[in-house]
Amino acid sequence: MDTDIALMFPGQGSQALGMLADLADAFEVVGATFEEASDAVGEDLWALAQHGPEADLDRTENTQPVLLAASVAVSRSWQAAGGPKPAIAAGHSLGEYSALVAAGALNLSDATRLVRSRGQAMQAAVPQGAGAMAAILGLDDEAVEQCCAQAADGDVVSAANYNAPGQVVIAGQAAAVDRAIAACKAAGARRAMALSVSVPSHCALMKPAVETLSEALEALEISAPEFPVVQNVDAAVADDADGIRSRLVDQLHAPVRWTDCVRAIKATGATRLGECGPGKVLSGMVKRIDRELTAQALGSVEGLRSALGG
Repeated sequence: MDTDIALMFPGQGSQALGMLADLADAFEVVGATFEEASDAVGEDLWALAQHGPEADLDRTENTQPVLLAASVAVSRSWQAAGGPKPAIAAGHSLGEYSALVAAGALNLSDATRLVRSRGQAMQAAVPQGAGAMAAILGLDDEAVEQCCAQAADGDVVSAANYNAPGQVVIAGQAAAVDRAIAACKAAGARRAMALSVSVPSHCALMKPAVETLSEALEALEISAPEFPVVQNVDAAVADDADGIRSRLVDQLHAPVRWTDCVRAIKATGATRLGECGPGKVLSGMVKRIDRELTAQALGSVEGLRSALGG
């Protein structure tokens, strides 16, 4: 274990057709990981990741198992390349499940079935087009919260992701999100723009999915993690399996406190963060949260070798 290193795992939005193709050529464990995940759900997740169609890849119920497999494959490639065991980890939204698999708290097959079920429950909770999400840039957290409260007018709209200082994502009913976008612009936001998503995650509209997720989690064995995983809802590490479960359930309809998660990682002494997944979304966020931290994307051969100093 290296007390200086943390791993982080991205959520939806990091997926892209052709993801991890070069890593799969270099590390057999990528293909093996996708095969294991594919067997769990009876679908060729690697084919979907490589060839789409993109509209299918971007459906929540598909994105979640594909991205879980991709992130776990990157963490296993890190191990195969000689990367040290991290002192701590965290995942953004769906990435929390990937982090728990990497830490040995969940096995990959169980987790793949779990996030497929989670994605289906989330998709079913809100009719297509009824919900929305938007990114708000250039306002502090409190100002965004005030704009949402002002715009709600009896509907649901609230902060969903506290991604970095001055970068908050909101979620809720489509009309309320539109009103909140206008309110944020009027309050001086540098940008306020709707996101292309199939469900409004991390808000009260997800509460109908809670029962499905709770039942699925209760049926799963959760082992003691090999390294601690900071969870989204409170930027804390659970003491036991029940604590992990309850935080995963709450995360469905509560905001992702990513800024606090990164600060909690730094407080343990870790200063180098490796992003296990396609893309570099989280690495960019880390740079905005704390310039003293170093973040590198590990989802390519070049990125992996660079992080290992090779």
